[in-house]
Amino acid sequence: MAVILVSVIGIRRGALIVVLGVLAASAAAGAGDTAQVESIPGILFRLAVILVAAKIGAGLAVRVGQPPVLGELLAGVAMGNAALAGLPWLTTITAPPSIKLLGELGVILLLFEIGLESTIPQMLRVGPASMLVVFFESGGTFVLGWVAAALLLPASSSYVHGFVGATLTATSVGITGRVLKDQGLIRRPESRIVMGAAVLDDVVALVVLATAVGAITSAGHGAGLSVLATGAILAKATVFLAGSLVIGTLISPRIFKLASNLRTHGLLLALSLAICFALSWLAAAASLAPLIGAFAAGLILKKAIYKDLTDGGKHALHDLVNPISSFLVPIFFVLMGAHTDLRAFAQPATLGLGVALTAGVAITATGVATILRFLMPGVKGLSVAIGMIPRGEVTLIFASTGLGLTISGIPVVSPQTFSALVIMVFLTALMTPPLLKWSFGRGGSSGGSA
Repeated sequence: MAVILVSVIGIRRGALIVVLGVLAASAAAGAGDTAQVESIPGILFRLAVILVAAKIGAGLAVRVGQPPVLGELLAGVAMGNAALAGLPWLTTITAPPSIKLLGELGVILLLFEIGLESTIPQMLRVGPASMLVVFFESGGTFVLGWVAAALLLPASSSYVHGFVGATLTATSVGITGRVLKDQGLIRRPESRIVMGAAVLDDVVALVVLATAVGAITSAGHGAGLSVLATGAILAKATVFLAGSLVIGTLISPRIFKLASNLRTHGLLLALSLAICFALSWLAAAASLAPLIGAFAAGLILKKAIYKDLTDGGKHALHDLVNPISSFLVPIFFVLMGAHTDLRAFAQPATLGLGVALTAGVAITATGVATILRFLMPGVKGLSVAIGMIPRGEVTLIFASTGLGLTISGIPVVSPQTFSALVIMVFLTALMTPPLLKWSFGRGGSSGGSA
């Protein structure tokens, strides 16, 4: 960790320093491993291939009106299944632990950025409409996802069924926001409800993730599933997030005030990342998902706190973090795509689960639209519901977490289940833009009737 923190100073002049620092930490951590440590030139070649593939995929996705994340995911799918096209060497590009470590660091920064783009006052001002949407949307998709998994994965444990349901709870604020902005709809009342609900949805989803990880980890140590134990984990996750926000908001201004006396180049970025990594570590130490700590760090670090370190307002923290995340986050999505086995798509069970999960999201959206039709007749409830359909970044984070969780040596998320979740991500992301455009173009103010 110390190597990483030292390496990030001056990152704007060379992202390669981060790579070398992370790889050195990885090599040191795995020194006792019997596996041969890969050379730096080999890793640099792999990074070059991954980044070029990610950007080509993202560019092609944007050209056809889709979010860049889908292109990065498809690039990973192509690389992970290149052996089917007679290019087996390409499938090994994403295999080394050092590359996986960079992807994990990328997802930490992604949640940190999501936190930076949200604010605590914004969360408190979402209003009853957004809270209502989150309650029905998250709860509905969780239940329907659990039911679909229980029916189509009968041999799996209830932990697996619950985890699959949990993966459906988070709407992709990035995909919905991009669509609303591109279509000039971002200032509509319905859009404000959707975006407010999406911010709160991220918080709910992360607490759900922390609870699911805690329950499954306990089960892996022989503890049974109980309402009391699950409630205790939920309470711990909620207290950790709330406590981090309260204590961090009180302490961080003093930390940055003291740090402003150092007058060291790159101090704002290094100190902010140190807080992000420290809270992520504390979350992991509390047997919670490290991602909840990264998200909390982003919520804490607002411009008023670090204004003395911004060079007269020239460099906002988000602008400093963006070059690093632009490098590391695509690696994560390419790795997620590489985990997808195209041969699983030929299995009716995998396709059936993917379609069933997508149907669960759509059914929930229809229910939300119906509820809003009666409770908020002046709002296009159908547009709000459709805006909450797409699944993306957080769903993939859930799925990747499940790949690393085991019960009795069996992964919670199998390759087939992971492929089904990827199918659901693609389907929900692809259907949202045309459906949103259609729903807003309908006559009348209510639009809640389906």
